Amino acid sequence: MAAAREFDIVLFGATGFTGGLTADYLATHAPAGLRWALAGRNPDKLQRVRDRVASLDERWEELPLLHAEVNDADSLTAVAERAKVVITTVGPYLEYGEPLVAACAAAGTDYVDLTGEPEFVDRMWTAHHATAVESGARIVHACGFDSIPHDLGALFTVRHLPDDQPINLRGVVRAKGMFSGGTFHSAMNAFSRAKQMKEASGARRSAEPRPEGRSSKPAGAKPQRDPVLGYWLLPLPTIDPIVVARSGAALPVYGPKFRYSHFAGTRTLRYAGGAALGVTALGLAAQVKPVRNLLLKRVPQGEGPDQARRDASWFTVHFVGEAGGQTVHTLVSGGDPGYTETAKMLAQSALCLAFDDLPPTAGQVTTAQAMGQALIDRLQAEGITFEVVA
Repeated sequence: MAAAREFDIVLFGATGFTGGLTADYLATHAPAGLRWALAGRNPDKLQRVRDRVASLDERWEELPLLHAEVNDADSLTAVAERAKVVITTVGPYLEYGEPLVAACAAAGTDYVDLTGEPEFVDRMWTAHHATAVESGARIVHACGFDSIPHDLGALFTVRHLPDDQPINLRGVVRAKGMFSGGTFHSAMNAFSRAKQMKEASGARRSAEPRPEGRSSKPAGAKPQRDPVLGYWLLPLPTIDPIVVARSGAALPVYGPKFRYSHFAGTRTLRYAGGAALGVTALGLAAQVKPVRNLLLKRVPQGEGPDQARRDASWFTVHFVGEAGGQTVHTLVSGGDPGYTETAKMLAQSALCLAFDDLPPTAGQVTTAQAMGQALIDRLQAEGITFEVVA
């Protein structure tokens, strides 16, 4: 059983930038007695990460280092069988992620990642959800800025509305910060794979049960001015509304008919128009392979901003929910979304799965479904704010 495993947490990908931040966070926020290890294919790079985290806390001078490679299924199985929870920051996940999902699903090992790739998530549900249900593994994707503030923020909001009425909810994201190279690579690959993404979504929809007597869907969205927040809204074609709607399907607290729309918010129409043109241009560039490859080379993976730039970054997600004549406005906010807070969210997700008393779930589940209030409590204790505005 997972409870008897050698390690509470194994981190795969600590030699990358975001993985390194996650290792640093675990090293400085580990509860007493945490049994964790680093996994990867390059022992010299792993040793350098261990030296760094040991300089943060001498407890980790002998932190175990495990061999694991994305194209070596036996090594991934060996890691999964020794851990209660495996964290992976190795992406793009569509290219590198499935073997580890498969290993964790088979071993009954909880799994968390940072993916924002809808096609990957759908393909993993189709291929490995049933195995994970049988083994008891919880496969939890999107445990960073995609999609924790949105998924848990939506859960926080609907709990302030009647659950016997249809609920319409919108989330409005604002942020200052540098996006990660991994996020950019994932987004460009997604833009270039619209057909495959549609096929994967269709295969999942045809096999996935729907809630009885209830419905939960992302709502159609168009550019508009928000009458409550005063921002100009630009629909965001991310994984976030899909994740939120899946939580809505899984949990009755979202009401009998739940609809969620997801936007970026700007103060002026000019900025909204510029952002729309930028997204459209990237989408078109992704269709032309030489242009796509050139852009991917210009934004490398595994690198990120320095501490000063991260300290100056922030995010907010406003939620406006309406049900039964009631309106509630909530806010989730924090620091640097792409790196600092993402590493925090990922690490706290793993700690939550490893140690907290959670509802019984198995298979591919969302953060709201698997961890819910327990993870909200952890993140609030670490400086991410969930509050009712009005």
